[in-house]
Amino acid sequence: MEYYHLAELIHRQADKYEKRAALLEQNNEGKWHPISWRELSGKVIQTARAMAEFGIQEQDNIGIYSQNMPACFFTDFGAYANRAVSVPLYATSSPAQVEYIINDAETRTLFVGEQLQYNNAFKVQRKSEFLERLVIFDRSVKLHPEDTTSTYFEDFLCLGENAHAETTVNVRMKEASPEDMAMIIYTSGTTGESKGVVLHHANILEVFRIHDIRLPQLNDKDVTVSFLPLTHIFEKAWSSYCLHKGITIAVNRDPRKIQQTLQEIRPTLMCNVPRFWEKLYTGVQDKIASSSGFMQKIFTDAIRTGHDYKLEYKNKGLRSPAWLTFKFNFYNQTVYRALKKAVGIDKGRLFPVGGAPLADKVTIFLQSVNIPIVTGYGSSETAATICFCPDEHFIIGSIGTLMPGVELRIDPENNEILVKGKTITSGYYKKPEENARAFTEDGYFRTGDAGYMEGNTLFFKERIKDLYKTSNGKYIAPQAIEGIVGNDKYIQQIAVIGDERKFVSALIVPDMEELEKYASKKQLRYTTREELVNHPDIYRMIASRIEEHQKDLASYEKIKKFILLSTPFTMESEELTDTLKLRRRVILKNYATQIEEIYRE
Repeated sequence: MEYYHLAELIHRQADKYEKRAALLEQNNEGKWHPISWRELSGKVIQTARAMAEFGIQEQDNIGIYSQNMPACFFTDFGAYANRAVSVPLYATSSPAQVEYIINDAETRTLFVGEQLQYNNAFKVQRKSEFLERLVIFDRSVKLHPEDTTSTYFEDFLCLGENAHAETTVNVRMKEASPEDMAMIIYTSGTTGESKGVVLHHANILEVFRIHDIRLPQLNDKDVTVSFLPLTHIFEKAWSSYCLHKGITIAVNRDPRKIQQTLQEIRPTLMCNVPRFWEKLYTGVQDKIASSSGFMQKIFTDAIRTGHDYKLEYKNKGLRSPAWLTFKFNFYNQTVYRALKKAVGIDKGRLFPVGGAPLADKVTIFLQSVNIPIVTGYGSSETAATICFCPDEHFIIGSIGTLMPGVELRIDPENNEILVKGKTITSGYYKKPEENARAFTEDGYFRTGDAGYMEGNTLFFKERIKDLYKTSNGKYIAPQAIEGIVGNDKYIQQIAVIGDERKFVSALIVPDMEELEKYASKKQLRYTTREELVNHPDIYRMIASRIEEHQKDLASYEKIKKFILLSTPFTMESEELTDTLKLRRRVILKNYATQIEEIYRE
């Protein structure tokens, strides 16, 4: 297998695949149409030449502030052709977040997606000492009356139609090196200031190499959906790898329409986060509960059959009894197939899942209905994957086996996971003090996560920085408790409290749709959602369900009291990061009064 620098990857693939679809995009009428490899190559070259004519220099930092769009790929690879650096920003980022990244990366040129991103970016540009110009992907964006520097992407492309720009790009592509910086991925900043993770082309080339070893079954007949933000390292690395493999990428522009996209594309691959699969699990459980007694027996037997076949025999490398194989094949063609077809994943061959722990019961269920999920673990600093579960001989509750070439050890003092290898970042952008803390003396990166190894299999314990110590001296892992309790169908969000407190409590945002269904069934009276969450019957019901979820926890880990909130945690309030992780410090500040009420004698 040949490994091409990102500066030339698209063009080498275009020589190989010509008119085959590289990307699929959806037009305003909702119709999907292909962008061939040759067309993709042409757009990348146009973008690269326009960048050169625009004055973008080698190793300049180019910002991309947009939802997933084909133009994001044109811009990324156009930057690589110029030996420039891609700096993606989440489409949901606030002006303050945009301003911080622009200033930190000293970005002069920012590519923006739709009206929201343009409006925010223009606010930043008006007072920024660095940001000079915006390039707008969406032609329907209306410019501010005082804007004299922005240009639309289509007009921008015309800038490079000259021999000078062509020569400049050709020279830069020939000089492109694996040691060049490729991208700066800014972390979510759950515990403090966001940091720019520097990744070089050599890191990405190593990602290609080690995934080829671990995923030999993937090929250029596969189709994936780009659903997670391309700002997220999981989607960024996955999409790059798919282009390396010649896999067609359907670009999902609106995350709210993912269910429709899955029905229309029916992908064979898709990387995703646990929340997607948790919703699927909850939906199926509700469907089973509302079915007739006969159908409940069928569903229950189908799940039990899949569990025994997949986990007790196939996963252990054992040959299953003929009767079990027959039953599994029958259900695979009926019950499992109907379930997967309803979601749009009936052609699925591999669904990597990461970004947060996936509850064991959800993993077991998905395996039992023959949905090919693969749990993994990694971070921006490790160019995504450190490990993931193999097809067979995986252990439920683990986060997989190590990738080739990745060295790992566990710090004996605090069980921190330490990693080293060619995929690991060289450090944080312009953060020498952070870099000194992030690496051991012999070059291992400190992940900030605690875990343990059994053979070559890694198990996640907790996020070290998130550990709470109660006033009784007991350590608790809030993420673990949130994962256990938060899978309940009536709970949308949960923030566990307990640092320096005498017991564990929680702020809970219920799933209001499910709660309203329950209230209707129980004929509870209320006029507002605020009244509903404060209804004593609702509190008792949630308390009972929490207690059931906590039955395997130690007494000091259990949630003793909680408050139900009618307003969810949001990115706008800065209570959530762009990857929907809790910003605990902000939540503690915003709900200080309610939290003090919980602990009042």
